[in-house]
This record gives sequence, C-alpha cells and structure tokens, in this order.
Amino acid sequence: MNSSRLEAFSDGVLAIIITITVLSIRVPDTPDLAGLKHALPVLAIYAWSFQVVGTYWNNHHHLVHGLKHVSPGIMWANLHLLFWLSLVPLTTEWLGRHFAAPWPTAAYCAVLFLAAIAYTLLEQAIIAGQGRDSGVAKALHRRMKEIISLALYGGAILVSFVAPWVACAMVVAATLVWLLPDRRLRAGQEV
Repeated sequence: MNSSRLEAFSDGVLAIIITITVLSIRVPDTPDLAGLKHALPVLAIYAWSFQVVGTYWNNHHHLVHGLKHVSPGIMWANLHLLFWLSLVPLTTEWLGRHFAAPWPTAAYCAVLFLAAIAYTLLEQAIIAGQGRDSGVAKALHRRMKEIISLALYGGAILVSFVAPWVACAMVVAATLVWLLPDRRLRAGQEV
C-alpha cells in the first residue's frame, strides 16, 4: 500500500470524529443568553477537541506523506492511533457536561495520553518500516516533543483528581507543543 491510501483513510476517520463530536453539542433549552451560558463549557471543550484532532491530522499528514511504502506494522499502529482518537467525542461530551469534575477530566486526559502514546508508536513503526537510515529516522532522532507531551498528559491524569483546572491547563500545554507541524519533518520530503 502507498501512503496516499493510508492518508485518505485516516483523513476520513478524523473527519468523522470531528463530525461526531459536534453532534454531541445540544441546542440550548431557552432562546436567551442564559441558555447559551449553560452551553459554554460544552462549546469550549468542543473547540479544544476540534483543535486537538486537527493538530493530530496536521502532524499525521507530515509524518506519513511521502512514505516509500506502508508496512502492516504501520497500518496497525495507525489504526491504534485512530482508535484512541475515536474516543475523543465520548470524553469531550462527558467533560462538557461535567466540566472540571475529576473523573470526566481524567478520562479526557487519559484518552489524549493514550493517543499520544499511539502517535509515538506510529512514529516508531514508520522508522522500523522505512529503516534506521531513512529520512524519518534521522528527522525523529530527538524525541523532546514526545517526552514533554507524554509527561504533561500523563501528569494531567493524576492531577485531575486533585485540581481538574490545572489538569486542563496541562492538556492545553501538551497540545500546544504540537500545534505547529513538526519541523523535523517537511511535507513533501521522501521519508
């Protein structure tokens, strides 16, 4: 399989994830600003989740674009990532309904932590599939972004039970690390 099929499949799944997430937003019960005020936590979490999924989509594109070939290991690692991202709508809705409550916050953080692990495993599968001397292996030899984001997401899970607002801030910080596409990978380069 070539990388374009993997990208197209992943693009479709990520588009569905975003669509399902927005469908969980309920129209306010009242036609006034008070009704909208009650919807603000859900809208805020939705906006953040949209940004998270969009950031994964952007970085995924830069990671897989130009792969010489897609091995079964890469395919399974990619599915593993998509599985965890497919749980974003569930945890987004739960956290939106119970904003800053410990368990919904921890669940949201856990899904993002497991997605970050899956993304790191996808990077490793690509390196294994392309070879240790490949462009992607050379580009990803420093793992600081991965270490920082995994530490923040993992720590946020624990902090959720003590200070959910701090955990949310940690998730924001972890995601901001990846907001700009990974400069180690250039779109269009053969990896």
